[in-house]
Amino acid sequence: MAQQLHFEKHLLGGASQPLKIAFVLDPLDHLKAWKDSSVAMMRAAENHGHEVHAIEAQTLGWRRPEPPAHGGGVFGEAIHLHLRPDDHDWYRETGREWLPLKAFDAVVMRKDPPFDFEYITATWLLERAEADGVRVFNRPRALREHSEKLSILEFPQFIPSTVVSRDAHRIQQFIDEERDVVLKPLDGMGGSQVFRVHRNDPNRNVIIETLTHEGRRTIMAQRYLPAIAAGDKRILLIAGQPVPWCLARIPKAGETRGNLAVGGTGVAQQLSPHDLKIAEALGPLLFKRGLMLVGLDVIGDHLTEINVTSPTCMVEIRQQSGFDAAGAFVTAIEHACGLS
Repeated sequence: MAQQLHFEKHLLGGASQPLKIAFVLDPLDHLKAWKDSSVAMMRAAENHGHEVHAIEAQTLGWRRPEPPAHGGGVFGEAIHLHLRPDDHDWYRETGREWLPLKAFDAVVMRKDPPFDFEYITATWLLERAEADGVRVFNRPRALREHSEKLSILEFPQFIPSTVVSRDAHRIQQFIDEERDVVLKPLDGMGGSQVFRVHRNDPNRNVIIETLTHEGRRTIMAQRYLPAIAAGDKRILLIAGQPVPWCLARIPKAGETRGNLAVGGTGVAQQLSPHDLKIAEALGPLLFKRGLMLVGLDVIGDHLTEINVTSPTCMVEIRQQSGFDAAGAFVTAIEHACGLS
């Protein structure tokens, strides 16, 4: 309880005036409202009295300052939304207009990976919008500079034994040394293409060849952590502060991945003392770099990923613990925009 009160003291409050907020998203018909953190954020923003717009990422662009009515710069097709509580019919479109991003008080980048060239292009465009004075969360440069897999290398004191390489010999050597490892691509999400490989696995050669594209793609190998049986914990950081509840994603029987996308079960838990140690070490630093919302993945006592593109699990945490992380995020946006 003390952790939650501390968090609320710093982040929770009421807006003194409404904001016009745009959420950059995947197509609206792709979102699953009953579990989607972006939908939870939009609902929270509307509950705080703000005007909510969705901009599908593929509509982002830039133009010279014509037509005069709108000015130039970065623009997108803004869909004005009214949010509804029905998860199967969760919004009404109340207007649609091509607008410059500088028409908004805040822009929230919530497009899901893959972190491909189109995603990078979106961050370049959003950075141009920043240059015009637009507040963008998370900051586009910070999104580009923090690989969700490789950013953990900055914090070796918290991570398991790890190697990053596309050289088959080095990866094979690591497997021989650690005996039981997890191999994963650097651009995956939701547990896709994650393999557990034992030292005596007869398929280890072909798994390495497949993941590295025969030496043309760099991958990550980490020592297998038996603590995954108790869950892969998603710890949320908002404005540098840890949410006091995490979601432990527990693998289903016969599976080594806890990701909800592959059948894991999410169980809300209060942060352990070591979880807090990791969160409090990383939170202020990442926030200073422009990362308003971060999702840390922790297995046992080890940090395994730092999620910055579109961290999730807000809905499950609220359903099981009562803590409104989406509301806390909106309040953080209000503070960043100068509201009390």
